[in-house]
Amino acid sequence: MGRQVVIIHGWSDTSASFRPLATFLAANGYVPKELWLGDYISLDDDVRVADVGKRMGQVIDQLIASGDLAASFDVIVHSTGGLVAREWLTSWYRGNAVKCPMKRLIMLAPANYGSKLAATGKSLLGRVFKGYKNGFQTGTGILNDLELGSSYQWDLAQRDVLRLPGAGADRYYGADLVWPFVIVGTHPYASLLRQLVNENGADGTVRVCAANLNARGVTIDFRHTDPAQMFQPWESRLEFDVPLAVLPTRTHGSIIDPDRSTDDSKEDILETATEKAQLGQLILQALGCQTAADYQAIGTAWDALTEATAARSKTAPGKEAEFYHQYMQGNFYVIDDIGQPVPDYFLEFYSNTAKRDDEANIYLHSHVIEDVKVNSLNKASRNVYFDRTDLEEGYYPLVPPQDPATLFLSISAAPPGRNISYFEPADASSGNVPIHVEGDQTKRWLRRNSTHFVQIIIPRTPGDDVFRLKKFG
Repeated sequence: MGRQVVIIHGWSDTSASFRPLATFLAANGYVPKELWLGDYISLDDDVRVADVGKRMGQVIDQLIASGDLAASFDVIVHSTGGLVAREWLTSWYRGNAVKCPMKRLIMLAPANYGSKLAATGKSLLGRVFKGYKNGFQTGTGILNDLELGSSYQWDLAQRDVLRLPGAGADRYYGADLVWPFVIVGTHPYASLLRQLVNENGADGTVRVCAANLNARGVTIDFRHTDPAQMFQPWESRLEFDVPLAVLPTRTHGSIIDPDRSTDDSKEDILETATEKAQLGQLILQALGCQTAADYQAIGTAWDALTEATAARSKTAPGKEAEFYHQYMQGNFYVIDDIGQPVPDYFLEFYSNTAKRDDEANIYLHSHVIEDVKVNSLNKASRNVYFDRTDLEEGYYPLVPPQDPATLFLSISAAPPGRNISYFEPADASSGNVPIHVEGDQTKRWLRRNSTHFVQIIIPRTPGDDVFRLKKFG
């Protein structure tokens, strides 16, 4: 094939797990000596993703200088390895991505926007199961970066995927830059012990919407009352949508073994020979991408495959149908208008501005909103997990005919003290803003299989006693 490939593992793993993948590549024309297996420390508490990315840059520069590593190569990553590669790209080549030697970046179940299991890894349970051979360290630094809604993910997304108003226009992915591809499963673990960590719309460890590199961002500024001014979408730094392939029979463990050659990745999941071969074919297709036109064509083909996976929710038996639902997640971060984080707030979603407790709203909160997580290090940050399939197929049909089929958002916040309140008057809700309108493509801001970064600004109101003037005489 003539190109070198670097393979990078995820949290709590080593390069040994990727020998089956390297064997697969060798069997498909790649020369073994041209394949590189990366290793990094992930279970020591003092190491952060930024540390691994920095050291990766140093090692790669040394190997290129010595002639051992080509000046242009491809990278395959798994899980946390996706954050490592993005960190290296955006920090080592900040503002100068054209000099990065990586051309194709194939991401296998990447934790681009976190993992629900990061909080478990930091817990006592995680230290017992993962840290017993490492002085009961589990890599708290990296797990903090991996936790849903982490400050690190906000920062990294704004470097390479999203552009806030006024930010620089640097790009890292595009026709003459890096070509990323994302492949992820949507089948939960089948083994009894691993089933404890399963959730629908995920591969047992990473949600599909958290793996997908295509993200959206918006600032909702409640200092305005006009929704058109209140809702300020961010720009994308992506020249093209990143291809996303969602496979129906792969879990987080088996996504790295195309041939299912190890006992751990055989799994008790029924699949046809065609379905088994899909993963390997997609990896080779991504590695063989030659032009920007090829890249976009792959994106179109993978979209069709992803929708075919979602269609299984119509035919799969019982609870298995929910494996294939499409989900979305929102990372909400609330600040006041002087930039201070607001840790104590309440988000409310509803179908009508009167907030009637009707059948639609009951369904919304029992079926569509499936999980809410408060970030352990930043209480102003929340992650909300939405079942997009239930939103479209269950919620909207229940909205009363007299109401527009819309999903509204509002927020209320507890005052920080006796002298300061939020909104006007004190303790009032902020009003509402529509974030998704059924049937209107121009107003359907929430996107299937995606992560949404939502910065909310609320007005901070000082009380009358904070400052007064009185006449001297």
